[in-house]
Amino acid sequence: MTRWVSTATPQDGSPDGDDVRALAAAVAAADNVDAYAEPARRDIAALGTGTGHARPTSRHLLVHDGGDLVGHALLDEENPDDPVAELAVLPAGRRHGVGAALVDAVLEAAPGARFWAHGDHPGAARLAERAGRRRARELWRMRRPAPGHEAPPLPELAVPDGVAIRPLRVGEDEDAVVAVNNRAFSWHPEQSGWTRADVAEIEAEPWFDAAGVLLAWDTATGQLLGFHFTKVHDVLPERLGEVYVVGVDPDAQGRGLGRALTLAGLHHLAGRGLRTTILYVEGDNAAAIATYRRLGFERDAVDVSYQR
Repeated sequence: MTRWVSTATPQDGSPDGDDVRALAAAVAAADNVDAYAEPARRDIAALGTGTGHARPTSRHLLVHDGGDLVGHALLDEENPDDPVAELAVLPAGRRHGVGAALVDAVLEAAPGARFWAHGDHPGAARLAERAGRRRARELWRMRRPAPGHEAPPLPELAVPDGVAIRPLRVGEDEDAVVAVNNRAFSWHPEQSGWTRADVAEIEAEPWFDAAGVLLAWDTATGQLLGFHFTKVHDVLPERLGEVYVVGVDPDAQGRGLGRALTLAGLHHLAGRGLRTTILYVEGDNAAAIATYRRLGFERDAVDVSYQR
């Protein structure tokens, strides 16, 4: 049986939310990668609870076999011209047509949808080919240290002349961060178009720590030049640090700010006792990948966007 539910529709205590969260956990354990990006994970966490920061434009597609949930897709239609879907199939239910049923139902609801496949699973490639979707974009997950290696010592932090790096002042710096983000990521389908509300949503996350948001200011003009949001994942078996987002104003490029802000964040995470750090970067961003490799990061997973 296949049916759609809205994030907001199920009443508190609905079993749908618990079932979807259990399926997502089973898939992550089997594949060693989350089947959903962070916004989708927030939607799933809120499903059926009446709490959280779910997007009202998200819908959940549920596939049951008897009374068991065997497949789930999340369709985000915040941008009607660019609907995005992510899906997961219970490991024991794979190769029984569940994935195909999910894709077909998503395309019936949103014919132009593109699909994210987290971890570049070969089954996702087969479903994408069947649906007439091509491999259009890669998002690399990079890790420091590289799997099976010891982390090299961090270089000393050298702050460029005329620049001061300090933590975010909550309630004072958000407008400047929004402005720089939207200039730095005007081209980016997910990171562009930040608002003050988006920053407030991040600040409300349990992992948020203002001391781990590092801002680079021009000491002569007082203008914000760039920022680095770090993040800590309190997960087992190992707590992870993350280079969550680094943004540099295009007018400030060429001053070494990207490296300096990244390194400032890495020193902050190391100071919190974190031995492993991850980050996500576009697979075609050769300059950023080169910077991260010089700092000891190597690719250890790939997410793929399939679209027409």
